[in-house]
Amino acid sequence: MVSLVDLHVHSSYSDGSNSIEELIKNIKTAGIKMFALTDHDTIEGAIKIEKIIPSDIKFIRGVELTCKTRDIKCHILGYNYRSDDKTLHSLILKGKDLRRQKLETRIKYLKEVWNIELTKEELDWLYSRPSVVKTHFANILVNRGLANDNLSAMKKYLDGCKTGNTRFDGEDAIKIILNAGGIPVWAHPLGGEGEKHLNKDEFLPKLETMIECGIKGLECFYSRYNKNEIQFLLNCAEKYNLLISGGSDYHGSNKQNITLGKLNIDNYPIDINKLTLVNFLNVQ
Repeated sequence: MVSLVDLHVHSSYSDGSNSIEELIKNIKTAGIKMFALTDHDTIEGAIKIEKIIPSDIKFIRGVELTCKTRDIKCHILGYNYRSDDKTLHSLILKGKDLRRQKLETRIKYLKEVWNIELTKEELDWLYSRPSVVKTHFANILVNRGLANDNLSAMKKYLDGCKTGNTRFDGEDAIKIILNAGGIPVWAHPLGGEGEKHLNKDEFLPKLETMIECGIKGLECFYSRYNKNEIQFLLNCAEKYNLLISGGSDYHGSNKQNITLGKLNIDNYPIDINKLTLVNFLNVQ
């Protein structure tokens, strides 16, 4: 059973496999009644998809910013921002420059370390993307038969590539989201795809830092989290008066075993009323 709400979804404007038209079709098929498009470091897809959303589906503008908040590497989700905010657009343009640096570094790394030289067609495809991430390189490597799937391709060929600090400053990102009328939420706070999940003692000091920096919510429901992890995050959100969000982190075929509306690892049904972010946004 899946949720009727999914507040963490990606399209081909970042590293999802679905175009915005395909995404809407898949959302309707899945029975999703409310969703947020949260592409990495770009709002281009969110601006465009908003114009073609069917009237029976509620859409929330979103973005997922790749950040370093003091000493914490994290992803910050921004919801319901003003899409014409100039400071937010300046941050997004800065993100394009940072991702371009990563792109050039990874191209060089594959050639020098692995003797993998990308073709003109592969390079043209990468440079045409609004937001390039490791998944795009992994797709190329899988298509060449150098790995069986994206995750193993990234681990073998790309995880050793040092790209330097190309993340947004998390405190700045949080302030910009807030100033644009949005809500900043800590994405998959116990750890994302392929990451070791934090235990209580590791997580709580980081949470206190994130709260000091202005975070307003936690992504408590997440496709890779089990019931105990979700309950722990719900308890933290209640204790610190944080909004509760939930999302699948859907990427289409670019992430395995994640379907739209999958808000926990076992697909057990959740009480949508626990997603206090939804209630808060409905009030605004």
